[in-house]
Amino acid sequence: MLPSKSLRTAGLASGALAALLALSACSSSSSATDDATTAAPAAGAYQSLADSSACVDLRETNPDLVGTTKTNALNPHTPGYEVIDPENPDQYIGFDIDLGEAIGACLGFEVDYIPVGFAELIPTVASGQADWIVSNLYATEERAQGGVDFISYSKVFDGILVTTGNPKGITGIDTSVCGTTVALNKGYVEVPLVEAMGPECEKAGLPAPTVSLFDSSADCVQAILAGRADAYMNDINTVKGYIAEHPDELDSAETVMLDYEIGIGVLQGDHAFRDAVQAALTEIQDSGLQAELATKWKLDENAVAEPSILSVG
Repeated sequence: MLPSKSLRTAGLASGALAALLALSACSSSSSATDDATTAAPAAGAYQSLADSSACVDLRETNPDLVGTTKTNALNPHTPGYEVIDPENPDQYIGFDIDLGEAIGACLGFEVDYIPVGFAELIPTVASGQADWIVSNLYATEERAQGGVDFISYSKVFDGILVTTGNPKGITGIDTSVCGTTVALNKGYVEVPLVEAMGPECEKAGLPAPTVSLFDSSADCVQAILAGRADAYMNDINTVKGYIAEHPDELDSAETVMLDYEIGIGVLQGDHAFRDAVQAALTEIQDSGLQAELATKWKLDENAVAEPSILSVG
């Protein structure tokens, strides 16, 4: 189910297969968090993928998807993955934008976007305001219980962003965070992990860490730059992206392997769409396109994981 025009973005992002879809970027309308409404056009970028026998077969077996538009709920504040195009505030760019467009090309649908706060990603799909989430979202059972199924496609390596020189000596999600302030997005999996260190800090005779919650990664980073937080945790590629933006002020403390995978969220119970996305992801990986997109967006730690389903429904 697609949301009404007042709740969804008005612009349609470019799809892929020119013979099947009209590719365009249209005018924008405002949303809850941003004015950007369309993805940067990439006419013909995924023609060879769309022409592959696997994608042709998928469109034949999923004709209800062909010619439709799927609305992607995203939190466009993660460098490398999804951000507002600095050269065009009416567009989004990043790995996730390209990946979603490639999936649409394979399955024959276009993509448009609705930007929301990170904690609102799953509720937006569960309530029918969007069809899926392609927004660097870690797939967990707790999140799936909010009303979505996940199709995982990448392993998770978490980075810890600190100020240059790591003055607090943070070495991981361990007792080194005792007494520090950690900036995190609302709904991040790292929130309970950091909070769980409280008892360990107490045993060591140290104060518990303070978790300071924000609506976007950009706000978390600003808190560190302003001296209101000591650390921020997210995908290591995101951390590296912020360091590249502030090379004299920010640094990476550690890389942590978390027992999660990054996944695409779809409405729980929509098995036809979920399974079609999984099959399209498999073709995208087999063709090498996922790795190519990771290289394009300088996601050096993007570790391909075989597409798998996480469902609690």
